[in-house]
Amino acid sequence: MSETLQAVRGMNDILPAEAEFWELFEETVRSWLKSYGYRPIRMPIVEPTPLFKRAIGEVTDIVEKEMYSFVDSLNGEPLTLRPEGTAGCVRAVIQHNLLAQAPQRLYYMGQMFRHERPQKGRYRQFHQVGVEALGFSGPDVDAEMILMGARLWADLGLEGIELQLNSLGQPEERAKHRAELIAYFEKNAELLDEDARRRLHTNPLRILDTKNPAMQELCAAAPRLIDFLGEESLAHFEGVQRILKDAGIPYTINPRLVRGLDYYNLTVFEWVTTRLGAQGTVCAGGRFDGLVAQLGGKPAPACGFAMGVERLIALIKESGGEPAAPAPDVYVVHQGEAASRLAFRVAEGLRDNGIDVVLHCGGGSFKSQMKKADGSGAAFAVVIGDDEAAAGEVQLKPLRAEGAQQQRLKAENVAEAIIDQLIGSDEEE
Repeated sequence: MSETLQAVRGMNDILPAEAEFWELFEETVRSWLKSYGYRPIRMPIVEPTPLFKRAIGEVTDIVEKEMYSFVDSLNGEPLTLRPEGTAGCVRAVIQHNLLAQAPQRLYYMGQMFRHERPQKGRYRQFHQVGVEALGFSGPDVDAEMILMGARLWADLGLEGIELQLNSLGQPEERAKHRAELIAYFEKNAELLDEDARRRLHTNPLRILDTKNPAMQELCAAAPRLIDFLGEESLAHFEGVQRILKDAGIPYTINPRLVRGLDYYNLTVFEWVTTRLGAQGTVCAGGRFDGLVAQLGGKPAPACGFAMGVERLIALIKESGGEPAAPAPDVYVVHQGEAASRLAFRVAEGLRDNGIDVVLHCGGGSFKSQMKKADGSGAAFAVVIGDDEAAAGEVQLKPLRAEGAQQQRLKAENVAEAIIDQLIGSDEEE
């Protein structure tokens, strides 16, 4: 007997009951994004490896340790399963010259891939909703993106998600801070772990994002980037904060918030919760004004964020928000050859009228079929035997309405009767 194959570690199946919950979440997200004027874009899962090296930064955990990269055996092209969506979105905008038409508000949903140690809320195949605004330079778009997050948490019924905010300034400001940061860490070289020593002269800002408890005190006392910001950067940051204050959005300025991708500048933010253990960030992003030019396009400002779908769904469940599985309106029960033929016609006719129908398949007694009809959660059973089929009629049996009577109806009238009863039950509620 051959060995049973399993899914790749960290790449999970999403089974029907869970997938239905995901679809409800995605419908909410699409409606929310549409209300802010964002339009969908879909990019390939596989992109050229140099795209991510150039966009994310070669001295990052993602590029150094986590990307699923391979060489195309047919043409030798280096390819990578996308570890994030912004680089691919910007590449598509440049390739198709979208910014020549107008500034763009775009979003995408889909799988991302990183070779990490699988744990709750962090998987090797994971899903993100990415939101990007390209061609907008002011702090108003940064602030609007943060307000969007606050509205989504309200739409999803989520509480306890806190906003952390920082500014990374501009490249020349970061260069001055970088020199001070290197000097500070060099004075304390004996306290640096292996990762910090490796990054000291390549990407010292990322040392501040360490998760090593032994380095927390050292990093807390390090020079702060916000102290190196010039007048324009400070004005931009204050503009974001002013809009948030006007909207009543509470936030904390976190000077150690640097994000894990090299392309960010000016505003960066994270929405975090303590309700998911160590994996507390559910949404993060910021401004990346240099990325369009960095990837070969004409210079253009840009801002965006991404949300981890697995983490948000875990948070919804933790908050008690998991909905009941959706049920059909009608379950069609039938027995006999003539009844079976009529059952197909009736089921299709009901669907023509916008009614959700499960047609019983696989045979069985009326009793066993009625058990399945009841277990499906359907509001009605349509029952057809050969006697009903000969008369062109069906039995309509309410399954949820207390005291409701079974009716025998002409097959062509059953849709109208069901719609009338469904509308009546909605009005009572």
